[in-house]
Amino acid sequence: MEKRQELYAGKAKSVYTTDNDDYVILSFRDDTSAFDGEKIEQLSRKGEVNNKFNAFIMEYLSNAGIPTHFEKLLNANESLVKNMQMIPVECVVRNVASGSLCRRLGVDDGLELNPPVFEFFLKNDALHDPMINEFHIETFGWAKSEDVSTMKQLTFNVNELLSKLFADAGMILVDYKLEFGLFKGDVVLGDEFSPDGCRLWDAETRKKLDKDRFRQGLGGVIEAYEEVARRIGVPL
Repeated sequence: MEKRQELYAGKAKSVYTTDNDDYVILSFRDDTSAFDGEKIEQLSRKGEVNNKFNAFIMEYLSNAGIPTHFEKLLNANESLVKNMQMIPVECVVRNVASGSLCRRLGVDDGLELNPPVFEFFLKNDALHDPMINEFHIETFGWAKSEDVSTMKQLTFNVNELLSKLFADAGMILVDYKLEFGLFKGDVVLGDEFSPDGCRLWDAETRKKLDKDRFRQGLGGVIEAYEEVARRIGVPL
């Protein structure tokens, strides 16, 4: 598969075209940002760790029946993925209250949520990713109603699968976001799943093992990512 021109550059990943229109190359960089790009740093090994972490999770989910865009690892920092029409909606599941949910609703950090809370957000950095609902999605044509239903169901299926995976490794999947796209008309899980896009706590100590270490200046960001990877069996 021949790598061609850069198609898109996000805050932490770049996308490149290939000689096959059905596939693109997802390149994970060492760039790390928070607070809508107000805090930016380069963290050595981050791109490689997240690329391999994402590959492991995507293969795990695919083997469990979740359709994903992932095809294969190409090298330390790059993966081959399906070229999808991305849906500009983030699906968020919260199993434990933390972050913006606590600020918005005044609930205690660490409160267990039963049932889990599901939220939609518009993927738009300029608007700071505002919360939306199914009426917004339908009215503004961001996705078809049947695709939204599929996205919700897949997101909850992922929650069941990954909550157990992390629990078995002594961790709590606090919350996470997923992004989906359309590939030949079908809804498929896209983007990435890594400690950059979820919250993970040690089940006994509640030590943060995710991007909050960067947001809150706790240090040891990549070391925490690598610890999570080792616990669930990601080959680094």
